[in-house]
Amino acid sequence: MKSKHIKIAALLLLLLLLTNCATKHVATKEVVISNKNYINAISSESLKTNLTIIASDEMEGRDTGSEGQKKAGRYIIDFYKNHGISFPKGASDYYQHIPAAFLNAKYNENLNDSENIWAFIEGSEKSNEIVVISAHYDHVGIKNGEVYNGADDDGSGTVAIMEIAAAFQKAKNEGHGPKRSVLILHMTGEEHGLHGSRYYSENPLFPLANTVADVNIDMIGRRDEFHKESNNYVYVIGSDYLSSDLYNICESANKELIHLTIDYKYNDKKDPNRFYYRSDHYNFAKNGIPSVFLFNGTHADYHKATDEVSKIEFDALTKRTQYGFAIAWEIANRKDKLVVDKKEE
Repeated sequence: MKSKHIKIAALLLLLLLLTNCATKHVATKEVVISNKNYINAISSESLKTNLTIIASDEMEGRDTGSEGQKKAGRYIIDFYKNHGISFPKGASDYYQHIPAAFLNAKYNENLNDSENIWAFIEGSEKSNEIVVISAHYDHVGIKNGEVYNGADDDGSGTVAIMEIAAAFQKAKNEGHGPKRSVLILHMTGEEHGLHGSRYYSENPLFPLANTVADVNIDMIGRRDEFHKESNNYVYVIGSDYLSSDLYNICESANKELIHLTIDYKYNDKKDPNRFYYRSDHYNFAKNGIPSVFLFNGTHADYHKATDEVSKIEFDALTKRTQYGFAIAWEIANRKDKLVVDKKEE
């Protein structure tokens, strides 16, 4: 009789375990499906519309503090207003104002003041934990009467994070918003020495201790000489420097959803180009925040007046933007905060 009761109990336990496994599988599948829905909301048409304006002559090359950059900033803010995306809690508007004295102090330059621009999607469960998605919206202005439009550098990253923000907001509007809060940061002064991200890291709106990660996008609209045959690639830099979780997310998000070729050519800290130290993610990484930098490499038009919208490959820009979203989505929605199991050297 006792043996019979044990067998029944064992069967009930097995049934319970199978039910739980099935429930977890269905839940995971639903998350992936909703993720795909919002990935597909990122379109080439919208990216092209926004980039054609952001990288137009009207924006005068978006030099730090210039009227052209400020005009580009107003366009970005109007985009967020039109999509119902607000500025962060605790801020009075969409700007983080940066004093001219700060911009000029380190390199003894003569920069008019400037602003980082921020937008915010509040998390549904862990709103005090912040996922930063960043790109710089400045470029190098006008030289010898020529407008340096910076379509790839970093107009491409600028419009990418605008689209990513819109996708997150769409998810929230439909009841699938991120569990953690998402802070969109358009940095100023990157071309003059990462000034905007340096200012934010020293004057954060949210404590850096609560900042889970930075997904930084800087130049994702072109191909370089190492990938002449295909634009279906992206350089991933820094994902494994501080967090094995972040590296694994970048790998799995690509394998499951995007299917780019991930190139780690520039991930070596000893690489002579030192790209890891040359974009805005570094001011987060040096403070111990797991950070990843998405990049298409340099090309013949890098920092030249010929970096125009006509050279952008929008199929590549779209797919890499979707990849950035997929990474940020997983970070924002996973159960546990990213583990920091390595130290910045």
